[in-house]
Amino acid sequence: MICDPWRRGVVSKQLDGRVQSVDRAMLIMETLSDAEGGLRLTDLARQTKLSLTTVHRLLTTLEQRQFVQFLPSDNLWHIGLHTFAIGNAFVRDRNFLAPAQPFLRRLRDQTRETANLGVVDNGEMVLVDQLKSREITRSLSRIGGRTPMTASGMGKSVLATYSGGEVSSFLTRYGMRRVTGKTLTCRDALKIQLERIRTDGYAIDDEEYLPGLRCVAAPVYDRHSDVVCALSISGLPSRLPEDRLPVLGQLVASAAAEMTRSIGGLAAGAAS
Repeated sequence: MICDPWRRGVVSKQLDGRVQSVDRAMLIMETLSDAEGGLRLTDLARQTKLSLTTVHRLLTTLEQRQFVQFLPSDNLWHIGLHTFAIGNAFVRDRNFLAPAQPFLRRLRDQTRETANLGVVDNGEMVLVDQLKSREITRSLSRIGGRTPMTASGMGKSVLATYSGGEVSSFLTRYGMRRVTGKTLTCRDALKIQLERIRTDGYAIDDEEYLPGLRCVAAPVYDRHSDVVCALSISGLPSRLPEDRLPVLGQLVASAAAEMTRSIGGLAAGAAS
């Protein structure tokens, strides 16, 4: 996958106070994390827009710390084992991940689709956990994947909890990036959809991020009525037809509400 300059920015001489070598090392790791089968040195340099010498020097340092690894068998660079340990530290620090497991299992088993858990980060939804459908052998999304909030069912379910002013501020800061032909790019259309989400209690992503993928999502709240994460189910449009969406939406919304209560949360607008 080609590095996404919209998200990460092109490395330049002007780094706004950032340490250039650290910024470049992180860019290399992010690019490798997007490449499921690893990357050759030349491809990594091309995707990061860095020189071969710079990339090789940084890879050597990262390899010594086990953040990346080189496999001679395929002559490719891959993400290293130590990144797994760092990722697990994030998991340990999030007290909603373990409580989410029974709700993800229930959604997967009730709907026979893939169940997902996502969190907000810098205007995007990040997939942090997933239980794949037992009936679908190939997953269209992966843990660690990022989606613009305006193109995501989970993202729109979170945006629907924002006030009108907060939504406007969000859009001014992050915009509405087109990802597929079905992605919403009109602010008024998005605001109309957010109103419907508030009424229905769940959000839908109709192939707005990935062609051939439809999602149904709802938010989970903490004790301050702030959203901590979102639950969703995802599957092929043929498996999630429009006439099935209301039933699926209620299942997801119910699971999100129960998870909210299980972590001592309080939905926005609920009586204390």
